[in-house]
Amino acid sequence: MRAMVFEKTGQPLALREMPKPAPGPGKIRIRVRACAVCRTDLHIVEGDLRNPKLPLIPGHEIIGVVDEMGAGVKELALGDRVGVPWLGYSCGQCRYCLKGRENLCEKAEFTGYTRDGGFADYTVADARYCFPIPEVYSDEKAAPLMCAGLIGYRSYRMAGDAQRIGLYGFGAAAHIIAQVAVHQKREVYAFTKPGDEKGQDFARALGAVWAGGSDEAPPQELDAAIIFAPVGALIPAALKAVDRGGAVICAGIHMSDIPSFPYADLWEERKIQSVANLTRQDGVEFLKVAPKAMVETSTHPYPLEQANKALDDLREARFEGAAVLMMSE
Repeated sequence: MRAMVFEKTGQPLALREMPKPAPGPGKIRIRVRACAVCRTDLHIVEGDLRNPKLPLIPGHEIIGVVDEMGAGVKELALGDRVGVPWLGYSCGQCRYCLKGRENLCEKAEFTGYTRDGGFADYTVADARYCFPIPEVYSDEKAAPLMCAGLIGYRSYRMAGDAQRIGLYGFGAAAHIIAQVAVHQKREVYAFTKPGDEKGQDFARALGAVWAGGSDEAPPQELDAAIIFAPVGALIPAALKAVDRGGAVICAGIHMSDIPSFPYADLWEERKIQSVANLTRQDGVEFLKVAPKAMVETSTHPYPLEQANKALDDLREARFEGAAVLMMSE
């Protein structure tokens, strides 16, 4: 099979010919049809996230078809279309798993980071951590749902019943969760890079009641803000934008350092909350909500061999929505 392999920080992914992986007990082999490119993939190849498996096949927004099954797999059948997310395994026995918080598992494994992912023709996954994909989505359009959608949804849930929600960084995750929020009759305020009028128009087209630069104040105080951009300086800015009792949710797995800010900006019971990974329940819930909200993903397809270009275009914000690697038959 073909695979785009991460071998060393600072080097582009290398196209390699590799043997097809074999699924062990409880696992399935998937013929990958599409794999979206996530900002976390950038953080891995640029060395922001340390200790990845090396060599590594990145990619954790996988859509494909069950091609072979290991012993003991009962949840799925050959030919089933499934999605594979970031959380690839949890132990089920640690103190976090026993409390229903498998996203914090002490022995968790992650697709495209500590185990090989979907920048390849085939991949292997634990059958218990795969999701059936709603038929209304094509492979390309479904791929961003596996992380941008899932992490966006978990972050959105942490905002509680907030009516006015600010989204900082209007990329793959924000453009999905904005549609869910609008469907649920909430007000979306979109924050882009200063001067990004195209991104602001994109947000308004998806139902945002206001869109502006991250250096601007919204016309009304927010009940909550979700930060998708990996920019620590946005936290103090978002704190100033939320009303008393409001929450600032940090959705990324990596963020630049947070600058100091006066306690007065945090006072009146405002809070800062990080989001770590996801649970399988998040996936089950979101994949029911997305079709009801008629979520449409904005995607930009690339052939597998152009994974480095997709990463570069993501780094430079050359598109709205999500890049998706498409595997040839």
